[in-house]
Amino acid sequence: MTEATGETVIIKKYANRRLYNTKSSSYITLDHLSKMTREGVDFKVLDAKTGADITHSILTQIIMEEESHGGEQMLPVNFLRQLISMYGNSMQSLVPHYLEASMDNFRSNQTKLREAFEASLGANPLAKLAQQNLAMFKAAASAFVPGLQEESRPTPRDDGRDDEIAALRAQMAAMQDKLDKLSK
Repeated sequence: MTEATGETVIIKKYANRRLYNTKSSSYITLDHLSKMTREGVDFKVLDAKTGADITHSILTQIIMEEESHGGEQMLPVNFLRQLISMYGNSMQSLVPHYLEASMDNFRSNQTKLREAFEASLGANPLAKLAQQNLAMFKAAASAFVPGLQEESRPTPRDDGRDDEIAALRAQMAAMQDKLDKLSK
């Protein structure tokens, strides 16, 4: 599709429910808009007849599609009930700002956690072994899952590294425990 260029892409929605990307001059689907959102592409959806900005309702529709198709739902029922109960409440105007700040904070913490995890792996002498194991796993998965990119396949070695593997597993379990404690 397109990369995040900082330019807002205009999408027109016609009465027949078709979505038209004015930048690529092509009809698209909600799946395309979902992908654009994940890629960080800024877009605005306008009603083709009235010119009204309907981005909010289209994004809500994408969320509904994601919630109904995916195996695991992201929005818990209790959260949805609480959100619905806030409509008409005197605090309704504060909820969007609170949710946006919470999501920004979550993303920031997610990035910091990922960086800390990567830094701890980089400083670990067993990290190279973990990377080799991951590469072997990806190579094996690509044999069974069509469409996965082929990567360089390391050759498996059996030169008495069972102790190192056990130590790596213990360290990974310890990291998982730390991640579980951080998520509580």
